[in-house]
Amino acid sequence: MGVLTTVLTIAYVIICLILIFVVLMQSGKSEGLSGSIAGGADTFFGKNKGRTIDAILEKWTAVIAGLFIVLSLVLVYIATK
Repeated sequence: MGVLTTVLTIAYVIICLILIFVVLMQSGKSEGLSGSIAGGADTFFGKNKGRTIDAILEKWTAVIAGLFIVLSLVLVYIATK
């Protein structure tokens, strides 16, 4: 089980780094004063929100966070055995 634990730990670190990268690539919801002024324009012109890069990053964040949680539980299960 030592090799399996090593492989899962390496995969865990890679998923952690990818999750950090994807979260940091997303733009903030309120980007200072310009974000509050342009907020109405974003909702008016935001018809194609499903195709924007922020929407894609949000979907990837959810998928990678799910992998992170599952892999965390697997590593805890292996560590307690």
